[in-house]
This record gives sequence, C-alpha cells and structure tokens, in this order.
Amino acid sequence: MRNEAIHVVAGIVRDREGRILLTQRPPGKHLAGLWEFPGGKRESGELPQDALRRELHEEIGIGIDAGAMRRIICFPWDYVEKSIFLDVYDVADFSGIAHGREGQEIRWERPDDLPDIPMPPADVPIVAALRLPDRYAITPEPSGNSTSFLATLENVLRTGVKLVQLRSKHMPSQALATLAAQALAITRRHDARLILNGNGDVARRLRLDGIHLPAAELMRCTQRPLDRSFLIGASCHNTAELDHAVQIGADFAVLGPVVPTNSHPNARPLGWSSFSELCVNLPLPIYALGGMASADLPEALESRAQGIAGISAFWNI
Repeated sequence: MRNEAIHVVAGIVRDREGRILLTQRPPGKHLAGLWEFPGGKRESGELPQDALRRELHEEIGIGIDAGAMRRIICFPWDYVEKSIFLDVYDVADFSGIAHGREGQEIRWERPDDLPDIPMPPADVPIVAALRLPDRYAITPEPSGNSTSFLATLENVLRTGVKLVQLRSKHMPSQALATLAAQALAITRRHDARLILNGNGDVARRLRLDGIHLPAAELMRCTQRPLDRSFLIGASCHNTAELDHAVQIGADFAVLGPVVPTNSHPNARPLGWSSFSELCVNLPLPIYALGGMASADLPEALESRAQGIAGISAFWNI
C-alpha cells in the first residue's frame, strides 16, 4: 500500500427482519453522501473488537457484547486520498435503539438490495459476502437419468442450500441447456440461486444467476466475463489464482483441497492453517473446498472462510 494504512472497523448490524443498517457519510468527509456500514478508526493500542464496540456506541448508540461479534472479512484497500485496512465483523446481537448520534442519516436495507445503493468501492466485497450463503453445493456430473438428478437436486435444496453450481464436463451444449432450465425452475421454487460451470453463453441466455470459472479459464480471463447482475465464482488453488480472481472482479472463490479427498487422492491438501493464511487480506469471499462435510462448517468459518463447498457433502455420493 502506498500510504500508512488506517485500520477501520465496521459492523454488520441486523434488525429482527434481517435488514442491515447503513449510515450516510456526512458532507465534508471523504466519499461524502455514500452509504456505508457503521464503524470507524481503531485507536492506537485498541483491540479491533473493542474499537468496534466503542464506535458503534458513539456513532449509532447501540451496545455490543464481545461474544456477539465474529470477523467475516478483512482486507487492505487503496483510495487515491488514503489507504485503509478494513476489518468487518458480523454483530449477532445488540442492545439499544440505533440512531444517528452524530446527525447522520441511517437506513435499514435487505442484503439483496445493497448492490443498488451507492456505497464506497471498498464495501463491494463486503456486500458480496453478505449476499452469499455459508454452503455452496456443486453437482456431480449429471447422469443420463435427468429425472433422478433433478429429484436429488430438490432434496438438496430442501436442506436449506441456497447456492448451487451445475457442473458438467461432458454433456452436449443443448442437453446441458435443457437440464439447466429444469434445474433453474427447481432452485427458484426454493428461493435459491443456480450458477453454471464455465458456460457464460448458456447462463446469459437462460438468465441463470451466474457462472463458475475453472482455474484454467479464470487465468485466461482479462476482465470480468459477465456484468454485475450475474455472480462470478472462481476455482483457485494458490495465491496467483486468488489474486487473479480479485483482479478480474470475481464475486467469490473456492479454495482447496483443504483436506484429503477421494476424488483427488494425489492432490496435496492445504490444511486449515494454510487455507486461513491464503484468505487473509483478500477482498474476496472464499469457500473451503475438498473433503468438506457439514461438520466442518464451524472450523471453516473460524478459518475465515465464507463457508464450505463441495459435491459429496451435499449429494451423499
């Protein structure tokens, strides 16, 4: 970073309806008029959690217990005027009534409405993380029996999964498009999103929710392949691929394998420590992939993952 970074803490504060609190930057300040997540600068010697607790009380008049905060993402960001290190925490509970104690406007918004609100550029990765679930199901290669495949998809969605990648390496394009259209109807019934592995033309034509780029395709991209109305995921295995996913504007990545897997027995697993080190300081939500099971979700979150991704964890194969 060009300048000494200012450590900024921010809190994701929700009401009982799941809406998220935003505050408006006042006139005369950097990025005045834009809406942001409440928080402020960490003072010298202050723990980030203590800084956030102090800032939320001073700014919007609410109290936060230490155990009610969980870090969801942190990363450096360069503006022309200054450099910041943004440290963002999910606030599970609070006391008091939120209001603008410094005269600033506040508003409560649903997560899916956040992309349409004018916010600082550094908040874009935070919005992406807030709109993504903690489980990302990837389909196995579809068999010739589409009825059975779609029935299994429906069962997966009944467990509460909200993001699915339809992955096929062998189906002809037209057959894949037909299956994708059928899968889309099912995901819509469950208020879930469907993205397609690597086929932007089909995703655009059917108005799917996005695409997932295999690592080789990711590295061939020089820019984001679809506009911001679509989700872009990316498969990554190392720092270079993660950095490139950030560079082209991907919305999230999967990183692995974290632990040994039967599907890739010769792949060297990262382990949770290395996974966490690769996630640190990246403005990108990252799912843990490879050998995951539902029981791994708490450790994944503790290791700074967005959540877990995989096939067998959801499809029982």
